Amino acid sequence: MVFYFESATENDDEKVLIYMGRDKFENENLIEHGWDQDVWFHVDKISSAHVYLRMPDGMSWDAIPENILIDAGQLTKANSIDGNKLNNQTILYTPWANLKKTPGMETGQVTFHKQNLVKKVFIRERNNEIVNRLNKTRVERNNPDLAAEKVAKQRELKQAQRLMEKKLRQEEEARKKEYARLAELRSYKGVVDDEEGMKSNKYRAEDSDDDYFM
Repeated sequence: MVFYFESATENDDEKVLIYMGRDKFENENLIEHGWDQDVWFHVDKISSAHVYLRMPDGMSWDAIPENILIDAGQLTKANSIDGNKLNNQTILYTPWANLKKTPGMETGQVTFHKQNLVKKVFIRERNNEIVNRLNKTRVERNNPDLAAEKVAKQRELKQAQRLMEKKLRQEEEARKKEYARLAELRSYKGVVDDEEGMKSNKYRAEDSDDDYFM
């Protein structure tokens, strides 16, 4: 079972997905099949749910809007047996790609590739208003195919990348054609100007001869 929640940007103009597993076995699946857009949250030094924030396009993990950061932190604290009862809890968060599994680790346990990619959000106390609001959006999915969903997302991203590269190539070709057209136009204008200049010189020469004979 995976639980999905919905947060939103401050002006409620963009929905943001938050999700977590039911137990450590599902946590293992989430660790394996996370997306590059995911940010992992966990209470520092005590057991808690592994909570993930799936960032929408344009959001950076080190610049998550404060209200969304607090939502994820509150949900993480609320889903810690010990942390839920305690005030002044530190919640760690880091990009999914920074999670590290090593041989011998217990099921659902992780460490980090780079400690400098771990940030903290401080939750002074449980905010029931926030937790209740998030719980009202909760959707439960029984055994979702996380691997297939990840493959589909990667395929979508690759397709979008190919389309972007195609668009850039077309724009570059259009720029080259326009540059060539303008260069040809300048060259043609130069030839015309030279011809006009030669005609003008001829006329002036003829006028000069007429004046001389008069």
